[in-house]
Amino acid sequence: MNLVIDIGNTRAKTGIYEKGDLMGLIIFDDGNVDIYETIKKYPKIKKGIVSSVKQNEDALIKEIKNAGIKVIYLNQQTKLPIKNLYQSKETLGYDRIAAAVGANYIFPGTNLLVIDAGTALTIDFINNKGEFIGGNISPGIEMRFKALNQQTQKLPLLQKTEDYSLTGINTNEAIVNGVLNGIVFELEKYMEEYGKQYYDFKTVITGGDAIFFVKKLKNTIFANLNLVLTGLNRILEENEA
Repeated sequence: MNLVIDIGNTRAKTGIYEKGDLMGLIIFDDGNVDIYETIKKYPKIKKGIVSSVKQNEDALIKEIKNAGIKVIYLNQQTKLPIKNLYQSKETLGYDRIAAAVGANYIFPGTNLLVIDAGTALTIDFINNKGEFIGGNISPGIEMRFKALNQQTQKLPLLQKTEDYSLTGINTNEAIVNGVLNGIVFELEKYMEEYGKQYYDFKTVITGGDAIFFVKKLKNTIFANLNLVLTGLNRILEENEA
């Protein structure tokens, strides 16, 4: 069994894989992984991988090793099953590259637009040769709402809702419509522009707000909430080989 840990900005996800299949999933909303709880539930874990957007996870790595599990920490030197053409590899988010690996594993030999709708909104592209070209980063839903509230004196802090329209007739509606329509239009434009460059490509979306956007976007897209975990497991297997 493989132990796959993805530590994001707000929460952490632990996946248990066996022969490529996700056998178990544990989510830690506070971002702190209880490794002992995981190992107790899955005592057959032999190897693991840790990915984190935070500074370091030395204590967690030590706990895993003390439990007798061989573990790797994903960084820019880690061997990947795809070719990384990103110029500043040292600043590339590990969740971004893992999501790209996961998408490439699910749809091999395909041009892929990979969207991660989490704290930040990332849009990355990997071509049908398995080459990670790069992508862009913009604020996610919650970050946009917070920015409008914190960077102004009068605008309230609001949240996403399924009920929004094209034009707001009051300030609250204007904020909600502006944030949500802004991201939807942004994503649709990316898909339109990539469609002009690539005759055949698929769009894959993951992240905490993935399902919300699947229902709002006009284009056909594939949602996989565990795309980063899938990619991390593939990376782990590549390094084991």
